[in-house]
Amino acid sequence: MEGYSVIFIIAILLLVLFILLYFLIKSNKKYNNLYSEVEREYKPIVDINEEIKKKQEELKKTENKIIQEIQKKELEKTKKENEIKELEKKNNLEKERALKILEKINDLNKEINLLEEKQELQEFSFYEPKYFYDSSEKYRTEIDRVNFEMRSMIDRKIAATCSTEWTVGNSRKKGEKMTNNALKLMLRAFNGEADAAIAKVKFNNVVTMEKRINKAFEVINKLNEVNCCTISSEYLDLKLEELYLNYEMAKKVEEEKEEQRMIREQMREEEKAQKELEKAQIEAQKEEERARKALEKAEAKLKQAHGLELDELNGKIELLKKQLEEAEANKERAKSMAQQTKSGYVYVISNIGSFGNDVYKIGMTRRLEPMDRVRELGDASVPFFFDVHAMIYSKNAPELENNLHKEFYDYRVNKINDRREFFRVKLSEIEKIARKYGADVEFIKTAKAEQYRETLAIEENMKKQFQNESQKIDEFQQEINEINNL
Repeated sequence: MEGYSVIFIIAILLLVLFILLYFLIKSNKKYNNLYSEVEREYKPIVDINEEIKKKQEELKKTENKIIQEIQKKELEKTKKENEIKELEKKNNLEKERALKILEKINDLNKEINLLEEKQELQEFSFYEPKYFYDSSEKYRTEIDRVNFEMRSMIDRKIAATCSTEWTVGNSRKKGEKMTNNALKLMLRAFNGEADAAIAKVKFNNVVTMEKRINKAFEVINKLNEVNCCTISSEYLDLKLEELYLNYEMAKKVEEEKEEQRMIREQMREEEKAQKELEKAQIEAQKEEERARKALEKAEAKLKQAHGLELDELNGKIELLKKQLEEAEANKERAKSMAQQTKSGYVYVISNIGSFGNDVYKIGMTRRLEPMDRVRELGDASVPFFFDVHAMIYSKNAPELENNLHKEFYDYRVNKINDRREFFRVKLSEIEKIARKYGADVEFIKTAKAEQYRETLAIEENMKKQFQNESQKIDEFQQEINEINNL
C-alpha cells in the first residue's frame, strides 16, 4: 500500500513536472517570438547606435590623426622659425660684415685720395712763368696760334714721320697707306694723352702734367721704333707750350677776377667815402650856421645887457666864437677832403687770433671815419676783430700805401697774389719805414686782442675744469674699488 502511494506521488510529481515543462516550453516559444518581434522592430535603432559608435571611433581616430598632424606641423613651423631666425642672424652678421667691409673700403678710398693728394703735393714744384702777357685774351690768342701751328704740321705731314719706305705685298702704295695709318694712330694717341693732361692741369700739378706729356712722347715713339716712325720734337714743344699757356691763362683769369673784385670794392669804398664827405659837408654847414646864429643872437643881447648878465654873455660869446671856428674848420676840412681825391688814411692793423703774431695788414681808406673800414674788415669772415696799430693821414694815401707795400714786398704772406695786403714783419720795421715817408703818428705796440685772449682764458678754464672732473671721477672709481675689495 505504501508502495502504491509512493508511486502515485511520483506519478503526480512527474505529471506536474510535465505540465510545468509544457508551460515553460510554450512560454519560451512565446518569448522567442516576442524577442524576434522586438528585435525586428528595434534592429534599425541598434544598427544606428552601432554605426554611431563606429563613426565615433572613426572620428576619434581622425581627430587623433589630425592632432598628430597639427603637432607635426607645429614642430615643422617651430623648426622653420628657428631656421628663419638663424638665417636672419646670419644675414645680420653678413650685413654687419658687409657694412664693415664698405666702411673699410671707404676708409681705404679716403686714404688713397689723401695719398694721391699728398703725392701731388710732393710732386709739386715751383713753376717759373714763361709768358708775361697782361691779359687772358692775349693768352687765348697765343693758344690759337699754337693750335694753328700744330694743325699746319699735321697737314704738312711733319708732325710725325717715318724714315723708311715700307712695302706690303710688294706694293709701295699699300706700304705708304700702312705708314700713314700708323702715323695717324701715333698722333691720335699722343694728342689724347697730352690733351687729357692739359685739361687736368692745376696749380699743384703743372710739372707732373709736363712729365706725363714727355713720358707719352717717349713711350709712343719707343713702341713705333721698330717701324721707324717718330713724333717730331717740334710737335712735342708745341704741345708743352700749349700746356704752359693754358696754365698761365687760367691763373691770369683768376687774377683778372680778383682785380675786378678789388676794383668793385674800391669803387664801393670810394662811393661810401664820397657820401660820408658830402654828409660831413652838409652837417658842417649846418653846424656853422647854428653857431653863427647863436653868436649873432648873443651879440644882440649883449647891447642891452649890463652887470652880471653882461659878464655871462661875454663868456657865452667867447664859447660860441670857438664853436664857430671849429665848425668852420670842420667845414673846410670836409670840403678839402672832398676836393682832394687822393687824401685818406693808411692803416696798420693786426689780428693775432686769426693770423698769428707779426702779421699785419697795411691798407688804405678815404673814409672820413676810417674806423668804419676797420670794423667792416672784422666782419664774419674772420673769427676776431682787428686791432689798430696806426692810422696815418696822408694827402696822397694811395702813394703812401704803395710805397709801404713795395718796401715790404718780400715779406708778403701771399707771394702769388700781390693784392693781398698782409705782411709777416715786425711792427718796429713798419714804423721805421712809415716815418721814412713822413708818417708822424704814434704806433700802438701791443695788440689788445680782447676776444682772442678771453677765448684763450675760457679754453684754459675749460681744460682745468675737465682735469678736475677727471680727477674726481678717478677718486670716485678708486673709492668704489676699495669698497668692492672689502
